[in-house]
Amino acid sequence: MMAAREELSWDTFGSASRELATLVAADGYEPDLILSIARGGLFVAGALGYALDVKNLHVMNVEYYTGVDERLDLPVMLPPVPNPVDLTGAKVLIADDVADTGATLRLVRDFCAAHVAEARCAVIYQKPHSEVNCEYVWRRTDRWINFPWSTLPPVVARPPSVLES
Repeated sequence: MMAAREELSWDTFGSASRELATLVAADGYEPDLILSIARGGLFVAGALGYALDVKNLHVMNVEYYTGVDERLDLPVMLPPVPNPVDLTGAKVLIADDVADTGATLRLVRDFCAAHVAEARCAVIYQKPHSEVNCEYVWRRTDRWINFPWSTLPPVVARPPSVLES
């Protein structure tokens, strides 16, 4: 029997992202830019950008999950990869929807480490087995999460990516 799932609605996401931004602000962290991990982190980064008044948003595409609780052996960066020159010396807030295994966040944090002044992570959810302990977390859970942006099937079917074949 599958454990109950965590359900996040659009309304709750709005509140959660605002509370997450409040945690960042209350800590006194003032990022120069927000680095979103696509795809789920795009929503989080956009909401944090508005709430923290940070207009400099960057995107890093990482492929890891291929289905419900199905993933590649290792996360893979997909092009275009951010130019390290754009990150040099910056205080970066890495945004994602969930720190599940933490492998994706670790990959992005390690990429940033040689270039940025400081990098911190903000997520809506963190699971107890994540190998990255995020500085800013709205909620902790060990359940699978149904996000409002990924629960329904796509309206257009696309062929599998290169990584899935």
